[in-house]
Amino acid sequence: MADGGPSPDAGRLRPPGLGLLLAEARSIFEFNASVLLSPLLLRAPRGDGHPVLTLPGFLASDLSMAPMRRYLGELGHATAAWRMGRNIGGIARMRSLLLDRLAEIHREAAKKVSIVGWSLGGVYARDLALQAPELVRDVVTLGSPFANDVRATNATRLYEAVTGETADAYPELRAAISGDLPVPTTSIYSRADGIVNWQTCRLRPSDTAENIEIHLASHVGLGVNPAALWAVADRLAQAEGQFKQFDRSGPFAIAYAPPEQAQSR
Repeated sequence: MADGGPSPDAGRLRPPGLGLLLAEARSIFEFNASVLLSPLLLRAPRGDGHPVLTLPGFLASDLSMAPMRRYLGELGHATAAWRMGRNIGGIARMRSLLLDRLAEIHREAAKKVSIVGWSLGGVYARDLALQAPELVRDVVTLGSPFANDVRATNATRLYEAVTGETADAYPELRAAISGDLPVPTTSIYSRADGIVNWQTCRLRPSDTAENIEIHLASHVGLGVNPAALWAVADRLAQAEGQFKQFDRSGPFAIAYAPPEQAQSR
């Protein structure tokens, strides 16, 4: 290759390395920790009964979100599964189906719906907030690659093979999903994620948008990690139309990285 020009890959983010990928096996310990700490987790702020839709990650089903739904249900939230089997659809294919499901939950509850999305499910959640902000109360994402170079994951090739959709397809839609949302938004992520490059999970902080970094959490275990569960419950317990930055001084304080400085929109 001749000198004089930058490589096509210059400046691109890379997927997490092999060490982090192999370390994803620790997710079983995160689940066990949440079971052991369940009495403490149930001290989290309680919900007001509004509906919470949970969206699973790529190749996962409603079963993967069952522990979170059970936990949130015990705290007073009206949880709802997505009821679409395994998540094997691309963004373009799933948009109308997800919007119909969101509208159904909103119609039955007569209340705005909070959405919690894990990995690819979080990308869907952000898109739903853009499509129908009048139906969405707030959005919480867990290890979701919506920003920067979304190809920087160890699941990109499999995603493209299964969905028939390239990870960076629909650039205008991708740009909108990565931008500011019209509803309160929280992105939870970990630098120890072995599937998704953590830099693809970060939103632009503002008065109604925040990042919560959890030390040492895995990607596969993020939805059952006790510190993540506490943060999700705390965020969903906020009154509709109100938003305060997450207070890291609770029982899992040691698990959270320091907060970022919010920026005005």
